[in-house]
Order: sequence, then C-alpha cells, then structure tokens
Amino acid sequence: MMQKEIDVTALGELLIDFTENGVSSQGNALLEANPGGAPCNVLAMLGKLGKKTAFIGKVGNDQFGNMLRNTIESVGIDAESLVIDDKVHTTLAFVHTYPDGDRDFSFYRNPGADMMLRKEEVSLDKICASKIFHFGTLSFTHAGIRTASQYAIQCAKEAGALISFDPNLREPLWENLEDARKAIEYGMECCDILKISDNELTFMTGEKDYDKGAVLLQQKYQIPLVCVTLGKDGSRAYYKGLTIKSESFLQKNTIETTGAGDTFTGCMLNTVLDKGLDNLTGEDIREMLRFANAGAALITTKRGALRVMPEKEEIESLLEEQTE
Repeated sequence: MMQKEIDVTALGELLIDFTENGVSSQGNALLEANPGGAPCNVLAMLGKLGKKTAFIGKVGNDQFGNMLRNTIESVGIDAESLVIDDKVHTTLAFVHTYPDGDRDFSFYRNPGADMMLRKEEVSLDKICASKIFHFGTLSFTHAGIRTASQYAIQCAKEAGALISFDPNLREPLWENLEDARKAIEYGMECCDILKISDNELTFMTGEKDYDKGAVLLQQKYQIPLVCVTLGKDGSRAYYKGLTIKSESFLQKNTIETTGAGDTFTGCMLNTVLDKGLDNLTGEDIREMLRFANAGAALITTKRGALRVMPEKEEIESLLEEQTE
C-alpha cells in the first residue's frame, strides 16, 4: 500500500439514527439519538483497528450537527472537512426494529444537510493524502451531492487511491429506483473494492444465486475484490477466480442490525490496508471474512454503531471462542 498519511477518507451522510429503546411510563416509545451514517460507521471501525481516517460531508448548524461533529472527533475521525450548513438542518433517520433485529428506516431529509454538499466544498487535500476513498449511493440521490461525489471519486482515482464502494441502497430515498440502479452501476464502474448485500445483489442482477450474481458483476465491471454480506448466512468473497465463504457468528443477545454491514466493511478494508489488494491469498481472505463477520455480529448486540464499534480484542476473543 502506497505511503500516504491517511488510510481511508470517506464521503457521504452523517446523521442521527433515532433507535427504539423501550417504552415510557406513559406507554410512549422511547427513542435514543444515536450518531450514525454508513461512511462514518466504517471509519469508526477502522479507527478501532488503529487506522487513520478522515470524513467529508455536511451537517446542520444545530444541536444534532454539533453532536455529530463532537462524536466523530471523539472516535478519532478527522473532521476538518465536515462542513456546517447554517440554512439546512442535520439529516435524521428513525429506525424501526423488528423482533429478529432487522429494521426499517424513515428519513427526514427533504432536504437534509448531508445532501447539500457542493463540489467546491470537497477537500482535495484529504482525498489526495488517502490510500483508500470510500463512498455509498446516498451521495447520489440529488444533483448537487451527486456532482460533488463524482468529482471526489475522480480526484481520488487520479491521486492513485483505491476506490471502495458500498451501495447501501435505501429505497425510500429514491424517487425512481432506476436512478438508484444507475448510481450503483456508476459506483461499480469506479471501484476496486465492492461490498454489497444479498438484497442489493439481487436488485442489480435479478439473481438469487449469489455466487452467479457476484461473478457476473465482478466480470462485467472488472472489480478486483467483491464481498457479499448475507446477514445470518455469513459472507462470501470473490477474488482472482476464488470464491470463499464464511459463516456468521450469531449472537443470542442481538438487539438490532444497524451498522453490521459498515462494521464488516471497516474490517474488510483493514485487511486490504494491511496486506494490499494485489496479492491476497485464499487464507488472507478467509481470515478477513471471519474477522469481519465477528465484528459485524458484535455490533448487533448494541444500539447504534458509530460510537460503539467493537474493540479489536473483543473481535479476537469471539474468534477464539468459536475455534475452541
């Protein structure tokens, strides 16, 4: 991996996830304000693994925006390129949790500050100093942030950074799902590393045979490393003709699954940073998937994600328990 001072810079949404946390004495649902947003969740996990990270995005000049800035700084994410908007409020998401830990999102984002980032507000210094640039499609739902994101991606490619992409499809945020499909296609055309969930894979390929769908995408877009997350069924990786599968680490005390995919992505990128992308072995990938699956399992036992990413020692301990 090239000598650059920042391991990963991410661009995208930073928001508050209001997560259900019991019922009041009056019978009303209690909501906990958890800092969130997929790109910063990924960076927070990387920070737990000792990596240097930076974030590019926008929040409102309100109590939630101030809370988010303080939070990402507290977990070690460089916040110099976080823009504060005086006119638009911080984006909010309300998370409804089902008994099995799965969830639905309702977004208050019309507009929300994260979608108002402009091209001229993108920090080229951070991007050019980064080994990996990471993004998702919430940065493509509206024209201004889409232009800013495309500019950032092209600058990252020109600077020699690896491009990491997680579609993170949130259907309610798209007026037209065909636009979502085009955004995901753009991301796959640009990326060197793709993390995609089972439902996103089916959305893009129509395939419920995940191996077939993943290889189809990998060959069409020439993506060196593709990882597919399958929830309770673990994960799979596709690299240089190899297909490697890894089981999940189901937890009895799972609360909700918010951030599980982001935790996985952070762990995955950590392996790429440590070992490079060009010469991974089958064993490297197998260890990467097991470590990422363990991290993702642990985050499901907590509410929220950004502030409560698992420690490296917690992940290693879970791995040891499973091998005994």
